Amino acid sequence: MITRRTTWRRRESALDLYTLVCGVFLLSAPWLFGFVRPLGRLDAELVGAAVIVLSAAAIFVFADWEEWLKVALGLWLIAAPWILGFAHTAAMHVSIGVGLPVIFLALLELWVVHDPDYATHAS
Repeated sequence: MITRRTTWRRRESALDLYTLVCGVFLLSAPWLFGFVRPLGRLDAELVGAAVIVLSAAAIFVFADWEEWLKVALGLWLIAAPWILGFAHTAAMHVSIGVGLPVIFLALLELWVVHDPDYATHAS
């Protein structure tokens, strides 16, 4: 049986650190890019804060559900411009541009954590 380390020193926690940086960027994007639409601004702030909290939690104690929530948030970031009505704005570009790496990093971490070959060869 393969055991997983749950401390902050896991190798995979670097992926959570990258996702944390994505969350910080998303949270600061309304000020960096001057989002005009209030829903685009609010969405970036709320989802950015959620990504930061989930990533920080996953750095210290990993759980699959945290990664799946990040995948859901990434999918929301991709769909939000059309659902909330801020398509074709700077907020849309940032939302999609952050949503894709958040999804990729979360799925990559799930794959790495559950790949038996990685667990046996990485030690």
